[in-house]
Amino acid sequence: MQLSTAPTTLSDEQLNTLSKQIKSWSQSLGFQKTGIADIELSKAEAKLNQWLKNNYHADMHYMKKHGSKRSRPEELVPGTIRIVSVRMDYLADASHDPWAVLHNPNLAYISRYALGRDYHKVMRKKLQQLASLIEGYAPELNYRVFVDSAPVLEKALAEKAGLGWIGKHSNVLSRDAGSWFFLGEIYVNLPLPIDKGIASHCGKCTACIDDCPTKAIVAPYQVDSRRCISYLTIENKNAIPVEFRQAMGNRIYGCDDCQLVCPWNKFSKASEENDFSVRHSLDRENLLSLFQWDKETFLKNTEGSPIRRIGYVSWIRNIAVALGNASFSKNIISALKSKKYSLGDMVDEHLDWAIEQQTQKRIP
Repeated sequence: MQLSTAPTTLSDEQLNTLSKQIKSWSQSLGFQKTGIADIELSKAEAKLNQWLKNNYHADMHYMKKHGSKRSRPEELVPGTIRIVSVRMDYLADASHDPWAVLHNPNLAYISRYALGRDYHKVMRKKLQQLASLIEGYAPELNYRVFVDSAPVLEKALAEKAGLGWIGKHSNVLSRDAGSWFFLGEIYVNLPLPIDKGIASHCGKCTACIDDCPTKAIVAPYQVDSRRCISYLTIENKNAIPVEFRQAMGNRIYGCDDCQLVCPWNKFSKASEENDFSVRHSLDRENLLSLFQWDKETFLKNTEGSPIRRIGYVSWIRNIAVALGNASFSKNIISALKSKKYSLGDMVDEHLDWAIEQQTQKRIP
């Protein structure tokens, strides 16, 4: 969709008023912070190109195939001159203590963002509502809404819009909210006043780098996806490299360690969005119980969840590794053997590895 580049009929005063109104509407719709950025992303583009050159994107070939559209918004959506960037907190209020789950090898750790309803659906609906409100004020508005659904440098845009700064773990950080939040954007053709960016406040802290289980944060602000548990358990459709399996522990979908140790997350707040409430006790469920889901149960229990996107094969692959890292149990070995020869050679290789790990733990 090409946005109209016709001059706006709004005066500077009206544009300033609209900017304030956008932030007010946004808050009423459930977004915790909203800012407006221009589309100059040359510094972010240089960093992206170097990241790609280093092959840190692993098999995420979509990161490269769109060329400069990711870092040049006007190429993705011609006519774009401003980006409305929003933040929505997602940490569920009643979720089980994540450290307690990580320290119990028989429980499944699922990244906190995936415990409730799929954020794409929740945020897209609200962003469409916000865009409609803007259109009511400025009929000449043309726009496109994005929620992690297109080649968009959402973190760099959020940083420019004043929502926070990109931390050494590559997530956006806010002084008053930490990093437990989603980002969304509206590309618009209106010359709205832009907000001031925020300087980095990471200082000399290296907690995220030091704590990464697989040392995927290879340098400040640089994450090598090939080592990252989030990539390995979600985006990766192939075998998980043996060298990272023990370090995965009980993490079966994503990894939050870099956020859990970040000092700024002591300022994070529980989400006000009911759709992000925990489903099916996934914040503290037993590994063996999840492993025993058949495909139909997996599809039913992950309906409307971001977890469904990895598919049943990856789900079983991930849990098999975690079961290999769990405390010794004859029931675990029996369960692992029961899945053999049912989901293909790739999964079988992980089952064999897990059975071997369990067998080595057997008490003489």
